Amino acid sequence: MTEMTPRQVAAKALSLLDLTNLADDCDAAAIETLCAQAVTPFGHAAAICIWPRFVAQARGTLGPNSAVKIATVVNFPSGDLPVETVVAEARQAIADGADEIDLVIPYKALLAGDEAAVRTMVTAVRDVCAPPVLLKTILETGELKDPGLIRNASHIAISAGSDFIKTSTGKVPVNATLEAADIMLNAIRESGRNVGFKPAGGVRTVGDATLYLNLAATIHGPDWAIPSTFRFGASGLLNDILAMLDGRGHSTSASAY
Repeated sequence: MTEMTPRQVAAKALSLLDLTNLADDCDAAAIETLCAQAVTPFGHAAAICIWPRFVAQARGTLGPNSAVKIATVVNFPSGDLPVETVVAEARQAIADGADEIDLVIPYKALLAGDEAAVRTMVTAVRDVCAPPVLLKTILETGELKDPGLIRNASHIAISAGSDFIKTSTGKVPVNATLEAADIMLNAIRESGRNVGFKPAGGVRTVGDATLYLNLAATIHGPDWAIPSTFRFGASGLLNDILAMLDGRGHSTSASAY
């Protein structure tokens, strides 16, 4: 396998980026900025990932047939809302124009041994995500901690109909890690299903992105990571990607996501 140059990694990472603003103080102006940032001179991000209340605005800004998808979050970030509330959130977001739903599983219930709660939640939200809407399930691996539990959560989410499994909300002390990524990528391989992977939270540089892409290539092959199978959930990563692509080298970002 030919190793990609940092610039090639940057270009690939841009195409896989869910450019994210889930800040508590996000407002309409920030959404306008995010939509503009998602389209660069070097290509466009895969998606923007935003709070549900901004989906309709983003759809109006990007237009009905934008190459940049709109992802939004439900049951976020706590993971402990009632199923009917989460289903209503998802249904409304899709009606407002969301292309992708990022669902936090009830990970606290799973920690307490309740696997059925996870399966019930994912299945219920899957039922309202009619194709081509994608369902990406957030496992909150930094809270699950135990490798066996992360693997189990991955398999439950996959078997219940997830299109992607995602590490984190970005709202807890430990977010994406290579250790969790390894477990989740292997769970996808073990499942035999065409399911994608999304590390989120803490992926800030092209160097970080390289580590995750190399891991995915090792487990699934060099051509596996494309927008339909791999996303980065990040905000600050875009700064480093653009710095690399326009020849400025690496930038730094204080972003927490």
